[in-house]
Amino acid sequence: MDWIRSLRSQDTTHSRFLVVLSLTILVLLITVFLPPVADSQLAEGAAIAIVILGLSWLIGWSGQISLGNSGFMAVGAYSASIWAQHHATTPLVLTFFLAIVMGGLSGLIIAVPSTRLRGPYLAGMTLAFSAAISPIAQNFTSVTGGENGQFLNELTTPKWFLHLFSGQNAAINANAQWSCDIAIVVAGVAFFFMANLFHSRTGRAMRLIRDNDVAAELVGINLTLTRSSAFMISAGFAGLGGALYTILNATVNPSTFPLTLSITLLTLMVLGGIGTLSGAVIGGIIYSFSANLVDHINALTGVNPASNLGANMQGIIFGVLLILTMLFAPRGIAGLWGPLRRLTKSRRRLVTHQNVQ
Repeated sequence: MDWIRSLRSQDTTHSRFLVVLSLTILVLLITVFLPPVADSQLAEGAAIAIVILGLSWLIGWSGQISLGNSGFMAVGAYSASIWAQHHATTPLVLTFFLAIVMGGLSGLIIAVPSTRLRGPYLAGMTLAFSAAISPIAQNFTSVTGGENGQFLNELTTPKWFLHLFSGQNAAINANAQWSCDIAIVVAGVAFFFMANLFHSRTGRAMRLIRDNDVAAELVGINLTLTRSSAFMISAGFAGLGGALYTILNATVNPSTFPLTLSITLLTLMVLGGIGTLSGAVIGGIIYSFSANLVDHINALTGVNPASNLGANMQGIIFGVLLILTMLFAPRGIAGLWGPLRRLTKSRRRLVTHQNVQ
């Protein structure tokens, strides 16, 4: 966990870059040993981790709440898919940049009237935005494809990468790993920018507003501008995550980003740890392999996956985990590292003292 302390400390941008680069390379090496299904799951988890990271910035650092990040994901996803329909040769980086811009603009639209709202009123407004996205996508058939949605071309795996694989399923393994590697690299870039944003002047202003908005205003911080920028940044990250998720699956429709996804994102953020980089990583990993956990529990309990109970098993599991986290780890899984480290040190001192005696 030294990399967590490094990213939290007042290190230079160069140090944070080296830490994120090292971790990104490590995960890329891990994907070499994963089966195609696990690579696909990890890729989707990376996209969700980006969204959780933006949500953690909004809630953990600026003190605002949002239940509309699935809507911001949809904005980024549809922006990327619509652009890809008319500009198939556009570099992937520009497509992601467009998704960030469109997500950020949608966040600004919500942020401007919501700067005076707090608590449940702000949550209700963002929830209404998220609920409105699906009907809008269904009715603008000529642009969004309506109920059928839109289909994108799958990511093209370079020939040099394909040559690294052999065997009967070489193409399947190569395509899955290439998509996963792209998702990991995009997530690494997003985490690098957020790590620097946490320690920037904007990040410090966010924390001051969260802790004491009166004191923040007295020292000259523009509350409306700072809170609006928090929404824009969070929505921009959600737009990037939504675009990446759509490109990985090569399709998007109104049911891809349901209202319940916003609740799931909020739950994953709390489980991982609010306002932390490692918490977003943990949340993405939980999402990646939650389907495996659901299948395992259904098999152990004999629950039919097609039944109402089986279909809602993921929500039940997340609910139980959330309750346990609130009871035993209020700061999330990432927050357990500090107490565990102190417990380990105290035990070592006790053993050393006993040996000396």
